[in-house]
Amino acid sequence: MLDTLRQAATTWVAKLLLGLLILSFAVWGISGSIFGGPGNNVLTAGDTAVSITDYRLAYDRQLNVMSRQFGTRLTREQATALGIDQQVLSQLIAGAVLDEQASQMQLGLSEDRLAQLTAEDPAFHGPDGRFDRQQFEYVLRQVGMRPEDYLRNREKVAIRQQIVEAATEGLRTPDAYLRAVALYQGEDRTVELMVIPRSIVEPIPEPTDAQVSAYFEANKQRYAAPEYRGIAYIKLEPEDIADEAAVLPEAVEARYNDDIERYTTAETRRIEQLVFGSEDDAKAALDKVRAGSSFEDIVAEQGRTMADVLLGTFAEDRVADAAIADVAFNLSAGEVSDVVKGNFGHLLIRVTEVNPANVQPLSEVSDKIRSEIALEEAANVLLDVYDSYEDARAAGETMQEAAGRLRLTVETVEAVDSRGGTPDGGEVDLPEQSKLLSEVFETDVSIENSPINIGATGFLFYEVTDVIPARDRALDEVRDQVTADWRDDEAATQLATRAEALRKELADGRPFAEIAEELELELKTRRGLKRDSEDLDLDRSGVAAVFGVARGETGLTRGANDGTQILFKVTEVFEPASAGPDTVAAETRQQLSQGLADDLLDQLVAELQAKYEVRVNQSAINQALSF
Repeated sequence: MLDTLRQAATTWVAKLLLGLLILSFAVWGISGSIFGGPGNNVLTAGDTAVSITDYRLAYDRQLNVMSRQFGTRLTREQATALGIDQQVLSQLIAGAVLDEQASQMQLGLSEDRLAQLTAEDPAFHGPDGRFDRQQFEYVLRQVGMRPEDYLRNREKVAIRQQIVEAATEGLRTPDAYLRAVALYQGEDRTVELMVIPRSIVEPIPEPTDAQVSAYFEANKQRYAAPEYRGIAYIKLEPEDIADEAAVLPEAVEARYNDDIERYTTAETRRIEQLVFGSEDDAKAALDKVRAGSSFEDIVAEQGRTMADVLLGTFAEDRVADAAIADVAFNLSAGEVSDVVKGNFGHLLIRVTEVNPANVQPLSEVSDKIRSEIALEEAANVLLDVYDSYEDARAAGETMQEAAGRLRLTVETVEAVDSRGGTPDGGEVDLPEQSKLLSEVFETDVSIENSPINIGATGFLFYEVTDVIPARDRALDEVRDQVTADWRDDEAATQLATRAEALRKELADGRPFAEIAEELELELKTRRGLKRDSEDLDLDRSGVAAVFGVARGETGLTRGANDGTQILFKVTEVFEPASAGPDTVAAETRQQLSQGLADDLLDQLVAELQAKYEVRVNQSAINQALSF
């Protein structure tokens, strides 16, 4: 409730028009509206009323938000279990009492100020960053709201904001509180610990039939079979209707010739270059080469190595200096060029290796080209196939009949649960699996459903072929799993008992090292452990357990690795060297101030609810939820 209050008091309007406008107005902006007499109101606070229509609108929007968070459409029963109906009611009551208080205080907003607030809303800005009337009308049309409704609700929010700001403006966390937080966050500890593995209580004996039966009965729900559903589906993407056999050899050859560069590997050459300080020096070196000296000799005379003069192996268009490329790709292997004027001076060039251009023959790439052409043609006719399938279903054909006539493939899954599991413990692999399973468990047998989009070009048609109700499994169906679970639980129980006995010995004064030596386990020491530390042995709950006891005390916690217990003793506790208010991070200080403001708002709303009699009409709420 307080988060919604704060949101309504600050950035409410900007956010609502960026995706939550209807929800936010439904919760906060309509609390002062009155539709009909008392029987049409779900609640009243003084003279302020919330109608059935308002409540249902707020409820539906909150349900949509929660459904998106869970990734599935929530049922009415699930919404009730989550308390959505009560959350919405609480929010509407808070808004109503604030509106009533604003009315009693005769707070208002001038038309100029309302216009200014509307113009400042970035959701209504055009490309030039200024208010745009067309953008304003477009955004409101998108959410189904009239301009007058927006302005009325925007006015209510602004007036309510005056009350909230008056109560919380300038509130800051006291220094004494910040010092306490700094001490809390900055404290570090030294702890001795020992990881106790499950092996110290193993082997666990096989359970008796009576133990297995009793365990099964006590945990029967764990082994219940979920509801399964049979599915038939057709995936319609270009690859599903591509017909390579229909692609003529002439089309393949024509595509090959058009794209010949794609199948051609350009000629490459291994190039060496020797750069000189002047043209005369380069000519003198060239004369020596012509007289019989080797290129290697000239390189050595220049005080360089062959690695220094290697430019690399390149195709002609990959050589950065065009002058070098022109010369190098006209030399024979081993030939030294005339003096070349390059980008970085005068130089001699030698090509030591020539790799001729290579063209893949049509026979090597024809299958790939044929597949590409088939996919392109399939993409061009995919929407026609889609229309033909829909027309066939509309004419009364079954999925199988329509698929057979259009040469589409119907895939079937005999049984799958809502998480993708199968009765034998396996898992399915379905196209658009999350969306498909969500939809499958919302429909019924033999109903023709709207297709699911696959990316930008595909479709998934589906039907439910069977519904296998959830049921309790018999023990014989899951005996092996029950036995394994019993042994795991028994091992955990025995390990916890043994670990507690060891903790008591440690607490009574037995040396930790002696206990570790007896069990042949490693005694570890952690220094500088803080509340937010990450540790290989201690998970977050383990670190919290370490900070939950005083110095010199012992404790047990679940190990970071499954099936282990950790016995620990806190040996040292150190306060931070500096614990002033300024040592608390700015973000934390802001969060603490926000928390204090929220607490103050909570008290304000509580006082207003006591001041203005709030009446809730449960019959009206039931009526609102009945349609």
